Amino acid sequence: MRDIEPPVATPGEVVVDVERVGVCGTDVELFTGEMSYLHTGRSWYPLRPGHEWCGVVTALGDGVAAEWLGRRVTGDTMLGCGRCARCRAGRHHVCAELAEIGISRGRPGALAEQLAVPVTALHPLPDTVDPTLGALAEPGGNALRAVEAAGLQPGERLLILGTGTIGLLAALFARAQGIEAHLLCRDQEALRLAQPLGLATAAVRAGSSARADAHPASAGVWTRASLPELPWHAVVDASNAPGLPGLALELVEPARRVVLIGLAGTPSTLDTRDLVLKDVTAVGILGGSAGLAGAIAAYADGSVDARPLVAVTAGLAETVGILAGRRPAGAGPGPKIHIDPRR
Repeated sequence: MRDIEPPVATPGEVVVDVERVGVCGTDVELFTGEMSYLHTGRSWYPLRPGHEWCGVVTALGDGVAAEWLGRRVTGDTMLGCGRCARCRAGRHHVCAELAEIGISRGRPGALAEQLAVPVTALHPLPDTVDPTLGALAEPGGNALRAVEAAGLQPGERLLILGTGTIGLLAALFARAQGIEAHLLCRDQEALRLAQPLGLATAAVRAGSSARADAHPASAGVWTRASLPELPWHAVVDASNAPGLPGLALELVEPARRVVLIGLAGTPSTLDTRDLVLKDVTAVGILGGSAGLAGAIAAYADGSVDARPLVAVTAGLAETVGILAGRRPAGAGPGPKIHIDPRR
């Protein structure tokens, strides 16, 4: 923790007074040195993390419309060059010159009292989206993209591998679209996360011998041993386990989709022969850019309430301990920790 000069809005930028920041697994990997970008030269120290945020615009650079001043906003993490063919086609999140707020190419993040950000990255927040939900827009955008990539219709069945922030958010967005969402967890601890979200009202099936004739009409939370023999119309891997992409392919119905949004620390295993012989489509998801507006809209209209995911909101001075793996006293069961830099 250190005091620095406040940011200045350069042309096309704004300065935001940060209200809330989410701590992500990527932030922890940047702190510990495990993040692959640190070894490829895409990221370097010193580095200020924080890419899940919201706040109030308090200063404008040249060329920024006056209407932004005083607005509550969140922002896209992915900053493309704006000039290349990918950016012009709306795929700025895979720009060859991509800079990521709080992650790569020296772009400072939001774990601070103030943040400078290009106005082109901003998304206004409606009054119904409080700071907690505002800082969940970025992971929400990722989860929503994963659900949309599954290509399901209302009433169809989705299996989500993993009960971290993205997995739980994906289940919430799927449920809001009328999709029957199920979660695969490692153990019964996941029930403590799923219950406050209404995702485990049918109870965890850990240790049960449930089969298709016993499955609930709504979502369930299952362990591998208790997973019922149901047709899974799509499977989303939101875990960091290298073996689960292969499991997703094994479980999904033929000619349907597996969606891969989790990243393992080692290469994942997936037999392309099975992919071909089952005529399965595999979709990779990088970043929440295209899902931000939809996530904000779902939070605003109340169809998705993700606030129970947040275990605790801590002060900025506690950030170092949190990044080092120390969970604040009094934290709830949720997987997400938020920081309020004003504390």
